[in-house]
Amino acid sequence: MALNGGLAIISLLSILLAPEMFRHDMYTKAWFWQSQGVMVVYYSLYYYFSLNQYYTLIIERRKFFDYLVASLVASVPCIAYMALDDYLFPSPITGKATNAKPGTIAFNYFISLLFYIGFSLLIAYLVSLRDERKQRKVLEEQKRQLEAEKTHANLNFLKAQINPHFLHNTLNFLYAKSLPYSSELSEGILTLSDIMRYALSDNTKNGKAALKDEIEHVRNVIRIHQLRFDNNLHVNFEVNGVINGATIIPFVLITIVENAFKHGDLKSTEYPIDMKLYVEGSRLQFYCRNKKKIGPKELSTGIGLDNIKKRLDLAYHNQYSLDIKDEHELYTTQLTIHSL
Repeated sequence: MALNGGLAIISLLSILLAPEMFRHDMYTKAWFWQSQGVMVVYYSLYYYFSLNQYYTLIIERRKFFDYLVASLVASVPCIAYMALDDYLFPSPITGKATNAKPGTIAFNYFISLLFYIGFSLLIAYLVSLRDERKQRKVLEEQKRQLEAEKTHANLNFLKAQINPHFLHNTLNFLYAKSLPYSSELSEGILTLSDIMRYALSDNTKNGKAALKDEIEHVRNVIRIHQLRFDNNLHVNFEVNGVINGATIIPFVLITIVENAFKHGDLKSTEYPIDMKLYVEGSRLQFYCRNKKKIGPKELSTGIGLDNIKKRLDLAYHNQYSLDIKDEHELYTTQLTIHSL
């Protein structure tokens, strides 16, 4: 459209700079505006389709034969338009093109075709270079972001590796030393040791852990919280169904449980932290409800729940649902995995 508009402006300027071309009657002006109007409409459509066609061929890295076929197809409407234009809008100065020799007409048409097809190819190629450069920049930015995330993850991993063997041995030593003094303290140390062992050890297969181990991990976390508060917390955890042999991606259940402990009213007798896990065949349902804590709340970034949503998407795709109900007093999370 911009090209045709520019050509029309150039034609108008040439006529204004050579007023002797209008030595004829008003028919000359009518001829100019009609022919230019038809030209703008036709070549706007022509370039739209031809540019898109050539752009597709370039992007798909097609062979020369495909370009040749596309050029032959594009030349048919172009030749038809030029012949029709000469017939409908003959120049009032030079007369109809049909008055010229056939060889001259063919040569003029051939030169015009080279220009229109060559221009389409050039613009399509330049646009493809621009898009390729943009795509390369996007990929480079994504690569830099992934490298930054990888570096951050490696740093976090290094921070987490506080020598598990040293930690376990130390906790076992403290457990042995505490036995004569306090059974409650020794139980807490032993439970903490189990929690740390599970959290730091690689107990997964194909990215999934045994469901029974995940449930035991949840029980240990509940136990350690109870020891912290002298067994005064109101927590219900119920498991139903056959769990042996079932697997699940690790640390999903515990993230939901820790969220309840972090933000819940742990001493409410009316609304205890209520957790229920059901397994029926390959289908799992995990329900967790807690009363919201009143007063100052711990700062939460929401990273935990966002993280498990991403992990569930990767592991189970559309075979799961995670429903969160945030009410005035109660906070409920229900996870359903349709196929473990």
